[in-house]
Amino acid sequence: MTKWTTNEPAAEPGPEPELSTYQQGMRRRLLAAPVLPAPEPWRRIAYAPVGGLLGIGFASHPRTGHDLVLVVSHDGHGLFDGVTGEKTARDRDPQPDCEDSGPEADPAMSCPGLGPVAGRRVRVAGLFGGGLHTTTGDGWNLEVVAPAWPNERVLLSRGDGLPHSGPHGERWWHIFHSHYSELRATGFSPSGQTLAVATSSDLSLWTRAAGAGSMA
Repeated sequence: MTKWTTNEPAAEPGPEPELSTYQQGMRRRLLAAPVLPAPEPWRRIAYAPVGGLLGIGFASHPRTGHDLVLVVSHDGHGLFDGVTGEKTARDRDPQPDCEDSGPEADPAMSCPGLGPVAGRRVRVAGLFGGGLHTTTGDGWNLEVVAPAWPNERVLLSRGDGLPHSGPHGERWWHIFHSHYSELRATGFSPSGQTLAVATSSDLSLWTRAAGAGSMA
């Protein structure tokens, strides 16, 4: 019969393994890669300071079909158009509960929408968990790396394999370096037409035309 006890055995920390030659080379390569503009067909449409940003989520405009980006912060909620980058709605005193506790509860955080998506709940990824799409149907990929932790870098790539396996600026692009604030979330919209990077202090958005750059 098993005897249960609340006393956990003391863990003896072992020596940290040294980085392999391959790992050291990869780290040097990532550290040396400068920030580059995202390649065509992507274009950056917005940089918005948002103090105390907690998380972001995507929704679709019921009339235009545009991607919408919901931003949740200590100062309220904001809604950005994913095609123009414009802020389309703001709620400085949102409902206090941003956790979906209804019958269709989701493990990801969610918040009430506003503006054209008022009355709907929007899943949000950020400080309290959740996640956004890291790939698109036509082969774009996002990866977050931290060769100089805690500063994180966002890599955009296209095609198969690791983003940093091909030439920088040809197969992968270091598009964002979160060296001044904590990275909260990064990902594509469900449509794959909007790319967002959110830190604790700002939001950056990129867009592409529907169907642009699809892989053969």
